[in-house]
Amino acid sequence: TKTQKTPPKDETSINAQLLIKAGFVHKEMAGVYTYLPLGLRVLKNIEKIIREEINAIGGQELLMTTLQDPSLWKKSGRWSDKVVDNWFKTKLADGGEVGIANTHEEPLVALLNHHVSSYRDLPLFIYQFQTKFRNELRVKSGIMRSREFLMKDLYSFSRSEEEFKEFYETCAMAYERIFSRVGIGDKTYRTAASGGSFTPGLTDEFQTISSAGEDTIFVDKTKRLAVNKEVYTNEVVSALGLKKQDLVEEKAIEVGNIFPLGTKYSKALGFTYKNEKGEERPVVMGSYGIGLGRLMGTIVEVLSDEKGMVWPNTVAPFQAHLLALEGGEKEAKKVYDLLVKQRVEVLYDDRDASPGEKLADADLLGIPWRIVVSKKTVESNSIEVKQRSEEKVTLMPQKDLLSYIS
Repeated sequence: TKTQKTPPKDETSINAQLLIKAGFVHKEMAGVYTYLPLGLRVLKNIEKIIREEINAIGGQELLMTTLQDPSLWKKSGRWSDKVVDNWFKTKLADGGEVGIANTHEEPLVALLNHHVSSYRDLPLFIYQFQTKFRNELRVKSGIMRSREFLMKDLYSFSRSEEEFKEFYETCAMAYERIFSRVGIGDKTYRTAASGGSFTPGLTDEFQTISSAGEDTIFVDKTKRLAVNKEVYTNEVVSALGLKKQDLVEEKAIEVGNIFPLGTKYSKALGFTYKNEKGEERPVVMGSYGIGLGRLMGTIVEVLSDEKGMVWPNTVAPFQAHLLALEGGEKEAKKVYDLLVKQRVEVLYDDRDASPGEKLADADLLGIPWRIVVSKKTVESNSIEVKQRSEEKVTLMPQKDLLSYIS
C-alpha cells in the first residue's frame, strides 16, 4: 500500500478522506470503491464478527445470485421504479430484462418454496454476505453510502407471530453484541423508525451517534433507546415507554436495521406450510441487515482523531505496526520474527523513509500497537511501545514486549 500526503479533493467525508489517504480503499467513481489489502483485512474482520454472532443464534449461511428474475418482484409489486426507486436493471442479449439485486426477500422466498412444506421445516434463519447494488441519488458519505456495497442480509421464517417476535428480539441482542465488539457499542442505540418500502408500520434501526450522520434521532441514554425524527410523535414515544423530556436530539448514522415483514411476501409468492392439523398457513417473515462498508466507515468517523484512524483491536488490519528506524534495522527484523512466531499479526515498516514519515503514517493507519526499534532503543537494550489510542510512550526490555501488548 501507499499513503498520500493530502486527502482527495472530491471527498468531504472523514471516512473517505482517511481511508483513501491511508491506502485502505481506492475510489473508482462516485459511490464505488475498491478495498485494497489493508481495507479488505478490516472488512473481513468485521465480517468474521458478524458471522460468529449470527451463527450463534442459529443462522445458516448461503450465497444467492445478484441477477434477479423480474417476474418474482412483480408478484410483490417491488419491480416498479415507483415503489423501489433505486433499482439497477439491464437488458439481456436475447431481449429479456434482469434486475441487479438490492435486497433478497423475494428470491429467497421462491427458493424456500422448494424446501419448506411442513411446520417441522420451520423456523429457519437464512443469511448471506453479498454485494448489493443501489442506484443512490446521493453518494457523498464515502463508503457509508455507496452504489455497490457488501451487506449481511438475514431473513427469518417462522410459524407464528410469537415465534417471529422471539427471534426478532434474539437478533436485536446479537446486533448489540456485534456493535459492541467492533468498538461502537457505547454510541449505538436501538431506534424506532419507519419501514419505508420494506414493511408497513414501525421497524428498528441501530443508530450510532456521530456529527457525520444523515439521520436525526432523539435518544434516551439511560434506557438506551431512541426514536428517529421521521416517526417522532407523542404516540410513538409513549408506546416505547419513553418521555420527551428525557430525550436528547442527536445526529446519527444508521449501522443496522431489523424489519418485521409479517406475511406480506409469503402471501404474494404463495409461501405456506402445513401446521399440525394439516392446514395451510403463510410463513411469518423478518429481515435484518448490516452494511459492512457502512459499518467500517462509521468506525472511522466515530473513532478517528486529528492524526488519523484509531482501529479497535477487534477489527484492525494488524495487531501491531513495527517501525524500523535508522540504526535499528537488524534488531527490528529479530522483533518481527519473534512476533510472527507468536502469531501476532504485524505490519512491518522497513521502508527507506524518514522517521517522521514512518511515525506519521503509523498514526494515519491507526493500528492498535506501534513498536519502534531504533539506534536509541538498541543502545539502551530496550524497545519503544505505544498504544494508538493513548499518548504515553513506554520503553521496556524486548523480552517484556509480548506480555505487555497481550
